[in-house]
Amino acid sequence: MRKSRVSIQGTAASFHEQAAIQYFGNDIEVIECNSFSFSCKQVSDNMADYCVMAIENSLAGSILTNYNLITHNNLRIIGEVYLKIELHLLCLSETSLKEIEFIQSHPMAIKQCADFIGANPLVNVIESHDTAACAQLIAGKKLLNTAAIASEAAAERYGLKILERNIETNKENYTRFFVLAKGDVKEENPDKSTLCFKLEHTPGSLVNALSVFKKYLVNLSRIQSVPIEGHPGQFRFYTDAEWLDRNLYEKCIKELVRKTNDLQILGEYRKHEINIKQTT
Repeated sequence: MRKSRVSIQGTAASFHEQAAIQYFGNDIEVIECNSFSFSCKQVSDNMADYCVMAIENSLAGSILTNYNLITHNNLRIIGEVYLKIELHLLCLSETSLKEIEFIQSHPMAIKQCADFIGANPLVNVIESHDTAACAQLIAGKKLLNTAAIASEAAAERYGLKILERNIETNKENYTRFFVLAKGDVKEENPDKSTLCFKLEHTPGSLVNALSVFKKYLVNLSRIQSVPIEGHPGQFRFYTDAEWLDRNLYEKCIKELVRKTNDLQILGEYRKHEINIKQTT
């Protein structure tokens, strides 16, 4: 029996690979892709069985363009993964902090380490497409004056040392990933869904739609407006709905059909519970 093929944006030991392993386990074939678009296309073209794709970060917010990729490639959301993001400064074993002239990483990782970078203003920051690829580059080219912001898994994979641990500004830093598949994949006992709809451009249309969730005791855990490509001033609304009573949820959907335009259920899946510490 062949392994499931899972496409990801990024390189081996990236956070996308970690999310894929967290969801599917180690017995998978990971297909590395250089963009979110290509990772989705791998599934739509039947080159991969699944795609694991970041959709939002607790600090940086949503990746809006990735919502469009789901609909454009006719993919279904079959699951979600929340991964705690711990960022470290990686370099060659013989490199010291005072020797580092360049720090490179993904723009989002750089943003999440703003305090550390601000404390080292003489170091040049270089943006790259992937955290793990930066670690791979340092190891492959023996860059003594360069460090990468990446994961512990990347340090282990590419033989780098962790010079500084947990340099992320906010220690409760999570990224949410969607698990995507092609076709109508049924999840057993789902309790969460992602919906997409459009609204008339009239006063109260959004309030009328949102009132339906309250009426049927469906928790609206997220709502995001995303511009419609090629149609300035028009938006699709993406929502995450959670329920305890499946019958009430189905009634909610039936009424939403009447109060929205082009309602789509992008996927029904099991909610991933995470334990995020509350701070005061």
